[in-house]
Amino acid sequence: MITAETVKALRDKTGAGMMDCKRALTEAGGDMDKAIEVLRKAGAAKADKKSGRATNQGKLGTMVNGNKAAMVEVLCETDFAANTDQFKDLVKQVCEATLAVAGEGDVTEAVNTACKDLLTSKIATIGENMQIRRAMKLEGTGTFDSYLHTASRIGVLVEVEGENDADFIHNVCIHIAAFNPRYICSKCVPADVIEHEKEIAKAQLAGKPENIIEKIVMGKINKWFTEVCLVDQPWIDDGKTCISKLKPNMTVKRFVRWEIGEEL
Repeated sequence: MITAETVKALRDKTGAGMMDCKRALTEAGGDMDKAIEVLRKAGAAKADKKSGRATNQGKLGTMVNGNKAAMVEVLCETDFAANTDQFKDLVKQVCEATLAVAGEGDVTEAVNTACKDLLTSKIATIGENMQIRRAMKLEGTGTFDSYLHTASRIGVLVEVEGENDADFIHNVCIHIAAFNPRYICSKCVPADVIEHEKEIAKAQLAGKPENIIEKIVMGKINKWFTEVCLVDQPWIDDGKTCISKLKPNMTVKRFVRWEIGEEL
């Protein structure tokens, strides 16, 4: 006889619905391990059926653990599913898996492999197609911090060295989320990108004397640096000063900024 306690125990282990657990236990003759296998097979079948459905919603997740940091993008079909506790728990578990896999940088393939059964189970439980779109892992000698904004649709990871002010570093993450810098500093901008910007600026000054054009162009480039370079952008707290002046003894080593669904 399949008792309510046995059904509940299976549900607690798998997260599957009560009726699915009861059917699995009945098929398995009350054997808990066999019932779990039944649910896994059923979940895989459900996941396969849903695999072609569009996944346009979801959440980003970040996690920092000592000298390691992770950011993941997990997608589902609806905003409703994305805001459930089960989906949020999935994102957390994918972050944990990202920190655990070998390597650094883009570890999407390894994380998808590590989370295959987990994803299949959640698809069966939540009832929507889902995918781990991307996963990144960073390891370094600096200080890491992270930030999630707008219902976890924008995510930031940052690594800094030197002066270690936790509140300020977190505000750097918030600044990156808000102002979306392309580079850390002017020295980080590739030469060909700078030349392209110069050509655009020169085209706007046709007819002016060459010596004047050069001065104006450099002024425009320096102004452009304050728009695209993190440490030169007007600081989020006052819109006047900048990171390079506020924290001259702190170096931003790298940062990552993602948005849900952005072009890869």
